[in-house]
Amino acid sequence: QVQLVDSGGGLVQAGGSLRLSCIASGRTFRTYGMAWFRQAPGKEREFVTGIGWGDGSTYYADSVQGRFTISRDNTKNTVYLQMNSLKPEDTAVYYCAAAKWGRSTSTSSHEYTYWGQGTQVTVSS
Repeated sequence: QVQLVDSGGGLVQAGGSLRLSCIASGRTFRTYGMAWFRQAPGKEREFVTGIGWGDGSTYYADSVQGRFTISRDNTKNTVYLQMNSLKPEDTAVYYCAAAKWGRSTSTSSHEYTYWGQGTQVTVSS
């Protein structure tokens, strides 16, 4: 069983930056592929970025490529999402997710077993 607690959301102006964090419980964090998803009001949850369990390979949705960076620190059981050049369309609740032996390219929410509670990101124009 893995528990995820994500944090770091807030209100920021367009062009600004935020860093989200997700802390996982347990001793096997390094065996989990991690990802960030987001869900805007009235829309389906969508994949943002993932990082693999082994070599730490990363993968990004086209909409955030070049602006967002995912990273992980296995010594701290934490995955981060650095978000730069934020746009109003990035406004959503952001969720971290974990999949045992997951790959960075696991883009379907059905592939993930554990989820954080979500953190709100609001970007004003």
